[in-house]
Amino acid sequence: MEFLNNLFATTGIAMMTVNQGIMILVALFLLFLAIKKQYEPYLLLPIAFGMLLVNLPAPVSEGIMDKDGLLNILYQGVKYGVYPPLIFLAIGASTDFGPLIANPKSLLLGAAAQLGIFGAFVGAVLLGLNGNEAASIGIIGGADGPTAIYLTSKLAPHMLGPIAVAAYSYMALVPVIQPPIIRLFTTKEERQIKMTQLRTVSKREKILFPIVVTIVVTLIIPSAIPLVGMLMFGNLAKESGLVPNLVEHIKGALMYIITIFIGLTVGATTNAEAFLNLATIKIIILGLFAFSFGTAGGVIFGKVMCKLSKGTINPMIGAAGVSAVPMAARVVQKVGQEENPSNFLLMHAMGPNVAGVIGSAVAAGVLLAMFK
Repeated sequence: MEFLNNLFATTGIAMMTVNQGIMILVALFLLFLAIKKQYEPYLLLPIAFGMLLVNLPAPVSEGIMDKDGLLNILYQGVKYGVYPPLIFLAIGASTDFGPLIANPKSLLLGAAAQLGIFGAFVGAVLLGLNGNEAASIGIIGGADGPTAIYLTSKLAPHMLGPIAVAAYSYMALVPVIQPPIIRLFTTKEERQIKMTQLRTVSKREKILFPIVVTIVVTLIIPSAIPLVGMLMFGNLAKESGLVPNLVEHIKGALMYIITIFIGLTVGATTNAEAFLNLATIKIIILGLFAFSFGTAGGVIFGKVMCKLSKGTINPMIGAAGVSAVPMAARVVQKVGQEENPSNFLLMHAMGPNVAGVIGSAVAAGVLLAMFK
């Protein structure tokens, strides 16, 4: 019996704490969402598996995130803000800014959807968090995981795990969260509005756009340039048409490799001690508020534009102003076709959607300039 007791004491079952068990269940639930429900599997799958690894009993969890552990070495790319700009590089190489250039008013909808960031920031301050922590929570409202990781790694690295999980979870749940908000703030008649086809954007315009945006943002908000600069460089490489093989590798291999690194390492920061506390609950609640408020802000401003345009703009496209590309635009398209099967809003929604990517990066730059 003494031998069996000693043997049992060396097993992971004997070493596991209740909190570790809870976190393992959370990881399994996220794996279920990724695999069975197919909610953003490219993101949730590595995050959930990293969470599973770090919450397994010692010495497994200690071996992967200690000083010389594999995931801790890879985590340095998150810690020093390397991975998020590279993700933006890949996003730029796969994004068509044509709908935004064809309808510049979309920038206003992208800006309006960032209201959730500053609304959650105020709420976080009222709940007793300091400026750095409040800014890191507020950025979840942009529905942009890389931006949330980048800002949090600079301002509140101790909150990186919960904020990253919240940001990517809400990105994955865009098809669940947004439709009720869209229907709440719009009428059936507004949702049925058909929009005229966008004009054709010239190649010259598409090449000039990333150059002009880079110059303007650098002059006004220099702290946003690591994200915006990489986004625009990726887009310029795409639109120039001169380096097709480079573009294919940027938006393909580079995107997937960096996504794996971010997912696994961020998931591995969510150990039971850091995750199961009151601060995490605040982050989850405020993150949901930020994302919901951002969606509502975009729709409400869309209604204003609808009135000013005498009913030619469908206010639903404002919901795509959050930077979850292209999921938010697809949600608008889906809801629009449910109301009117002949309604095609995808390209119109892509304008605010890509504007939201720029808007969230600029908002992060503003918060970084204020609190870094």
